[in-house]
This record gives sequence, structure tokens and C-alpha cells, in this order.
Amino acid sequence: MGQSVIKLDKQKMKKLVNYYTPYRSSKKPPYSVMVATINGCKITAYESGKVMFQGDTHADEAAKWGEVSGKSKEQSKSKAKPNFLDQAHIGSDEAGTGDYFGPITVAAVYATERQQELLRELGVKDSKTLKDPTIRKIVKDVLQTDIIYSSLTLNNEKYNQLQRKGWTQGRMKAWMHHHAIENIIKKSEGKADYEGILVDQFCEPEIFFKHVKATRSTPRQDLSFMTKAESYSIPVAAASMIARYRFLSEMNKLSKLVGFDLQKGASKIVDQQIKRIVKSKGEPFLDQIAKVHFANTKKAR
Repeated sequence: MGQSVIKLDKQKMKKLVNYYTPYRSSKKPPYSVMVATINGCKITAYESGKVMFQGDTHADEAAKWGEVSGKSKEQSKSKAKPNFLDQAHIGSDEAGTGDYFGPITVAAVYATERQQELLRELGVKDSKTLKDPTIRKIVKDVLQTDIIYSSLTLNNEKYNQLQRKGWTQGRMKAWMHHHAIENIIKKSEGKADYEGILVDQFCEPEIFFKHVKATRSTPRQDLSFMTKAESYSIPVAAASMIARYRFLSEMNKLSKLVGFDLQKGASKIVDQQIKRIVKSKGEPFLDQIAKVHFANTKKAR
């Protein structure tokens, strides 16, 4: 079972405990202040300020609160860089996983060495270091190049249906990464050779393969995984930007649907917006625009 560990100050620890209160367990180990389980992830908060996240979605939950400290199993596996980063390869990344409103989007990109140089000149880099207007501008230029790419969107209604069937967010992401990469390979048949495939790692490779098998697909065995891969691979960075671009486009559509700009993330502002939407359109309407299993739904009630 994968795990991540973070260290929080008193103020952030208080916010974390409040956030997971609806999912708390009555049993807790010595020196802990809370144990909760959500989305297949067990969260244990300790008096020392350390918080341990365990399970398929540990990386996603930990990322909501801060940088991972120490070395988790997947971090140690991801330490070695693949030897094809400066050669033609495929990269994939996703967006929207920690946002209450909006879908999950995944993109995969194939780029040759020449194309990678062009992407760098256009400003492609880790999307987390760029503001949304800049991402929009750069991606519009990127989509005019001759790179091969694929982008997938899991809308909120389908997301909620799968979640109710027992799918974790980790399984949904693995399913989408798998198909985005398969799309790239089909598009590039006879046109291009790739030296490797790099996935921005959100779970241990064994868990990724297990997730893909659970969707009745056959997982590829030629994948490499790295945490923060978008910092090392231009194709992954381009994929992260395209995924973010698609997510922002979908958020614009949903904002027009509700009549005001929806807030990204899962903050208190989101809670206020949920109340406003429920009051005007009813709670079932959230199924069309939100990941309703997030704790924000219960808080808004």
C-alpha cells in the first residue's frame, strides 16, 4: 500500500482535521489526533504535526495540504530518471483531480527532439508554474504545431456514476492515461518512433496496472513513471498544459451553465457557491458540474 507523509503547522492541522471530520473513525492509534478514510485513502494525523496518507489515492490527498516529506515508496522508485528524456517520447498528465467543480482531463503528447525544442521556445513548462491566461495563450500555439496529442475529458455525470460504482479517482485516472497513450500510439503508427512512455506518477506502478486491469483493459508494460515528471519531460509538460487548457475550457462552459464564475479548488469559497447553486437549482443539479463525493457537499449542507 502506497503512502505519503507531510508535516503541518497548528493552523493547517486544524483545517485538515475540520475538513476530514465527516469521515473520522472512532478508533485512533496512540499520539494521534484523528483517523479518517475518504476515497480509498486512510489519513492519520499525529500530535507532532505529521500526517500520513495511505491507499490508492494517497498522493492526491496529500497534495491538497502540502509537500511530501521523507521518502515514500513511490518516490524512491521514481528517483531514477528514464534515459529517453531528451529523445523522442510520449508523456501524459492530468488536471482537475483536486477541484470540486469541473471534470478530470488527461492529455498525452508525442514529441521528437526537434519538436521538444520548438515546444520549449513556445514556453512549454510545468503548468503549475504558469498562470491560467498564460497556459491558454501557449497551448493555442502548441496546438498549431505538428505534435501528436490526445486529450480526454471525464465529465462530472460520468465521474459520479463511476464513483458510485466503487471506482476510486485513481482508477479513473489510470483508465484515462491508458487510453490517451493508446490513442497516441494509434495516431503515430508508421509515422513516428518513440524511445519511451512517461506517465506523471500519481500512484505506485503496480497499483496503476491493477487499476487498468480493473477496467477490463490490458495495461502496457513499457511505461515509465516519475513524480513531478513535467519538470523533466517536455512531452509531459505539454500534456499537463493541454490537460489544464481543456479543464479551463470545461470550467468556462459550466460557469455559463450556472450563471457565474465557478471557483477552482475545494476552498470555503467553493462551499459558499455550492449553497448558492443548491438554493437556486437543487442539490441533484450538482451531479452535472461537481465531484459530489468531496467533503464540500456535506459541509455545504
